[in-house]
Amino acid sequence: MDSSQASIFEQVRVWLHAARHIAMLTGAGVSAESGVPTFRDAQTGMWARFRPEDLATEEAFRRDPQRVWDWYAERRENLRDVQPNAGHSAVAEFQQRHPGRLTLITQNVDGLHQKAGSPSVLALHGTIFENQWLDRCELARRPMDACHVDQAEPGRPPRCAQCGNLARPAVVWFGEMLPTAAMAAAEQAARRCEVMLVAGTSGAVYPAAGLAHQARAAGAKVVIVNPDETELDEIADAVLTGTSARILPRLLEDW
Repeated sequence: MDSSQASIFEQVRVWLHAARHIAMLTGAGVSAESGVPTFRDAQTGMWARFRPEDLATEEAFRRDPQRVWDWYAERRENLRDVQPNAGHSAVAEFQQRHPGRLTLITQNVDGLHQKAGSPSVLALHGTIFENQWLDRCELARRPMDACHVDQAEPGRPPRCAQCGNLARPAVVWFGEMLPTAAMAAAEQAARRCEVMLVAGTSGAVYPAAGLAHQARAAGAKVVIVNPDETELDEIADAVLTGTSARILPRLLEDW
């Protein structure tokens, strides 16, 4: 770290120390350091011939549920033994030392923040290891009457034995809205924080990237942690160039 970056680093540490509430947005770059391929990098081998629209939309699933299910099953298998890296651990340990001080918002679906021990993660794009029903159960008069997705009959994909409803991965596909409750909580955190950390994301995917703009508009300091330039650099108060696994442990260690 050169002298100019060292000065910026120490200034960010001062901001974090003074902040009563910190919001943090993480993206694929944080998980890439654990060996998790990005969405498009996961399209290898037999999957390379498909477009994202063939594998990650509701229309694709309805058209060929087995193909889409099998792709996600392979991704789940590849992710099962992946471990959190130093960046994940640094965030989780900070949250455990300072309960309620840092709200973690992630675009990642791999569950590595949760595996590292971060509580109450706001997973804007869902979680790949969980399932949900494709359609609302037409047999249930009340929500409590509906068959639980964990009770689905095994298959590719599993299905409800009563109504035939299909289980699908609990991730946000192209063209779908982000989870309402998670997005509302993320926006609230962005508006009330004094510092917004943005790590491992290019800042190109909205509405998640818009959280940094909301935080800036509310008066927060916006800090980017990324090895490459991002689309949010121009609104940032500080840019720390480097990987989250290298920078976050030093940035979030106790004062």
